[in-house]
Amino acid sequence: MTAKESVHLLIQQDSRARRGRPGHDLDAVLTAAVQLFNERGYDATSMDDLARKLKITKSSIYHHVRGKQELLRLAMEHALDGLGEAMAAVQRMPDAPALERLETLLRLSVEVLAERLPYVTLLLRVRGNSDVETEALRRRRLFDHQVTLLVKQAQAEGTVRADVDPATASRLVFGMVNSLIEWYSPERGGTQELAATITALAFDGLRTRQ
Repeated sequence: MTAKESVHLLIQQDSRARRGRPGHDLDAVLTAAVQLFNERGYDATSMDDLARKLKITKSSIYHHVRGKQELLRLAMEHALDGLGEAMAAVQRMPDAPALERLETLLRLSVEVLAERLPYVTLLLRVRGNSDVETEALRRRRLFDHQVTLLVKQAQAEGTVRADVDPATASRLVFGMVNSLIEWYSPERGGTQELAATITALAFDGLRTRQ
């Protein structure tokens, strides 16, 4: 099951579990919440703010979620599940060279960021101020660790320069991807071309020279 399907399943489960006037579906509530969290900051956004944005009562929001923290959790999961799916796709390529798996992971990660831009933007701004944020940071660190292992494997295979620190390389490469939240807009399109450009810039510097 994909992350998108998981979110829709949560929506259906919450809709069946809670009764009363819905106002908006969970998808719409979550989209509006993430927009406000990004604009104002999570701590500075209240459920009253969200109700005003949606032009519904707070009770209509509580039809779908128990509170602001649950909205943050759903948003974090939507972003992290996308990255998890990208990593899982790469792990299904055990016979491919490590460098090829790294390049594939980078391209897929760009696509995840472009598709889920507001959610990934929020993910990259959390600082561990709550249990939800702490769990999100733990999953981000796990992803970073898996990338570092791929860099080490590529070094062992002789396709990535041995004089590059694996952890630093993984942070710099995916720092390029994460920087997209500052300027990329879905209206620009060209996700595949963008991924190809970032991949070329990143790995031309990492590859061993013949």
